[in-house]
Amino acid sequence: MPARTAYTGSVNYVQILNEKGAADKRLEKKLGLSKQQLLGMYRALITTRVLDDRALKLQRQGRMLTYAPCQGEEAISVGSAFALNKDDWVVPAYREQGMYVAMGVPLKFLLMYFMGFEEGNALPREFNITPICVPVATHFPHAAGIGMALNYLGDKKVVMAYTGDGGTSEGDFYEALNFAGVFNAPVVFIVRNNQWAISVPRKKQTAAETLAQKGIAAGINCVQVDGNDVLGVYYVAREAVARARAGKGPTLIEAVSYRMGLHTTADDPTRYVDPKERDAWVPKDPIARFAKYLKAKRILTTAIERETLANAEDMVERAVQEAESYKTHWERMFEYVYADMPEELREQRDYLKGLER
Repeated sequence: MPARTAYTGSVNYVQILNEKGAADKRLEKKLGLSKQQLLGMYRALITTRVLDDRALKLQRQGRMLTYAPCQGEEAISVGSAFALNKDDWVVPAYREQGMYVAMGVPLKFLLMYFMGFEEGNALPREFNITPICVPVATHFPHAAGIGMALNYLGDKKVVMAYTGDGGTSEGDFYEALNFAGVFNAPVVFIVRNNQWAISVPRKKQTAAETLAQKGIAAGINCVQVDGNDVLGVYYVAREAVARARAGKGPTLIEAVSYRMGLHTTADDPTRYVDPKERDAWVPKDPIARFAKYLKAKRILTTAIERETLANAEDMVERAVQEAESYKTHWERMFEYVYADMPEELREQRDYLKGLER
């Protein structure tokens, strides 16, 4: 019996801005972004980097707990979030600082969370953003479930969920994609492929040629994009959001980037990262690339650069002051963990209460 092909498929790669800031004219025309929208995207990128740098310094000063920096990956969360409506749902991991900036979330909440206040996850009700999820990819089934619920309710909102390349090696990842595909859930799954899952390189995590192709097995749309190209990320995210909102199902986006710094402040990448590999990514910096593009378009001037940086520093400094002035009560750490508090925790709480008398 002659062999026949059971399935053929491919993954498209998208890049609008190259490393020199030059644009693919064909795709650039499809963006339709105004001067103000482009500057808004630039401001979000700058604010994200300023926030990230300040947070890292706060942790080193003992003013913040373990923190996951996002240097070099800002374009992924900023570009994708710009494709959402404010009332869409977002299911983040722990490296989506740019999403919070782009969505207009007061930055004090993000800082409060990394300072150890769980109230930092209690965002104003105007934001449909779930709590930060540190366990790898365990939040992906939640995103699929929210999408299924939106379909059930006839709600045209979209869900956007984030994880890293290491997350694609988890069972939760595959289960979520499968459910989303079967139930045609309006979910956009975004994988930050920064080449590292803590100290494990991407090549040791999976034999797949791309991470995006893992969506093929779930029967969903999939695409790979230059994650250091904010316009490219925005373009593929906007297409995916539009498909989801129109009832055409989920999309998996692999955004290819590189982790320029630490996995978290508990990590020492000098023990396993080849500095030559890291240095090769420096010219691909997403902010420098976008700035070159805006300057060539005569949208970004030196005056606007200085003003943007100053405003970002002021905004972040105010957020730091607000976060550090927040006060809570020790008893809060016993709340919202169990529906029925275990006896050993109740004993610990009562013991601490006794010390206050």
